[in-house]
Amino acid sequence: MSHDLVVRNGQIVDGTGAVPFDGDIAISNGQISAVGQVEGRGEREIDAEGAVITPGFIDTHTHFDAQAGWDPLLTPASCHGVTTALIGNCGVTFAPCKPDGHEFLANMMETVEDIPRRAILEGLAWDWESYGEYLDSMERLNPAINLVGLVGHCASRFYVMGERAVDEDPTEDEIKQIAELVGASIREGAVGFSTSRLPAHVLPDGRSIPGTFAKPAELTAISKEVGANQGILQFVLDYQKLDDEMSLIADQAKTAGTRLLFSAPYQPTDRDDLTGFDSAVAQMQADGIDVSGLTLPRSGGFLSGLTTGLFPANHGAWRELKDLSFEDRLARVQDANFRARLVADAQEDASLVARMKHTYWLGDADQPNYAGAWEDSLASQAASSGKDPFEIWLDVTLQTEGQALFHIRFFNHNLDTVSKFLKADWVLPGIGDAGAHVSQIMDSGWTSFMLSHWVRDKGVFSIEEAVRKLTSAQARVIGIGDRGVLAPGYRADINVVDLANVCERHPELVHDFPNGAPRLIQKAVGYKATICNGEVILENDEHTGARSGTVIRSN
Repeated sequence: MSHDLVVRNGQIVDGTGAVPFDGDIAISNGQISAVGQVEGRGEREIDAEGAVITPGFIDTHTHFDAQAGWDPLLTPASCHGVTTALIGNCGVTFAPCKPDGHEFLANMMETVEDIPRRAILEGLAWDWESYGEYLDSMERLNPAINLVGLVGHCASRFYVMGERAVDEDPTEDEIKQIAELVGASIREGAVGFSTSRLPAHVLPDGRSIPGTFAKPAELTAISKEVGANQGILQFVLDYQKLDDEMSLIADQAKTAGTRLLFSAPYQPTDRDDLTGFDSAVAQMQADGIDVSGLTLPRSGGFLSGLTTGLFPANHGAWRELKDLSFEDRLARVQDANFRARLVADAQEDASLVARMKHTYWLGDADQPNYAGAWEDSLASQAASSGKDPFEIWLDVTLQTEGQALFHIRFFNHNLDTVSKFLKADWVLPGIGDAGAHVSQIMDSGWTSFMLSHWVRDKGVFSIEEAVRKLTSAQARVIGIGDRGVLAPGYRADINVVDLANVCERHPELVHDFPNGAPRLIQKAVGYKATICNGEVILENDEHTGARSGTVIRSN
């Protein structure tokens, strides 16, 4: 018997959480045709000796909505074993959209997700109005990996209400129209609905995006339509009002009778729980709600450095650096008098000094150091050396000829706490925001960190449990039942991973967006092969050029 492709002699981690076993995987017509000891040859064979064979990873919080238009390889997520990405998170999507709504949605995506407006307007086809037509357009791009979409609250509200969607409540009739539009979008292929309640998600004029302050009546009408069409609900919360927000999303999940997914950066609590989510989630589970929260498996944050132009301060002498080229920035900081001005200006603001407690150099080893303890922070180094933390920032910058990158931790500060949080049955790894915050943040390599840090280096997770959380657990939440497991009949989305060496490489700033706009990328090591729908899209950490992904629509 012949096969299109056989992956031989690896340790099979099938995605279900079962104990790994040695064997082969055969692929025919884009599907897994055999698992175990495969007889017969493949037209092509991959030797997985010494590697683990896993399902392709599923990233359920990305913003590739725009980037898919000009980067069909969907980097860097596809460098890190991701074969399926959920787009349309946080309520911000490009569909549904009337012809006169392009600019509003592009402006919104720029301020919320740091995706350049001009790149959006010029890089996308904008050949759609309905959500189904948008998915058709995405499919014509022939992406390298699979895309799954949520329909966003902002676009749906704006489609019905126009500019009034920002500041006004919809009328009873408009609520009905918004809900019906969401239901239609799910029938056309969206797997669910997303909304953001975070006031910091703003438009260019500083107003919060449409839907942020939506009242329960509006959300309930939408949730009924979502449930009637077997969609899921995705929320970003106002974490300053956590108890109220958790109560609200529980009510919506009950109304919809569907799966609930929300972004769950670690939140402290003054109760006996580990996190501020625990009591509310326990009650949801007791009430039969299918709830999942996403948290980054490491600290998330901004990347500061001469290359990114994100500095410890943004006033005085630091502001003078902002509009200079990298070469000119480096020349300026080499001047001792100018460095003294930089330090003095930064010291004026106590909040900037406090931020240095959460600022860490990623180091100059092959693998960036995302796991530094408190003593590795610039504030701690300053205290022990008698130097100022801003001096240390500048010293390291000079030592590295301006290439140093400093991670300003924004959430999930304490990795010991994160490891306990990740163990919860309702928590999944994610919120790397691939495709968003493109010149400020690079957390898209979180899948590689999960394997390298928590499995290989720390042993906090077994390989089978980590892979389950990266694959079948994510597939179940978004309702794609033919992926996430290595078994006959499943789609052939597969990774062959050198677990002993897998890791993230250092982030780099490149200018490959439309019009030369900058973005951060991050390569990986340890991916012997990534297969999407039966075709090898990544081999020995390099893209093959194959674009075998598809748009997965709701059933």
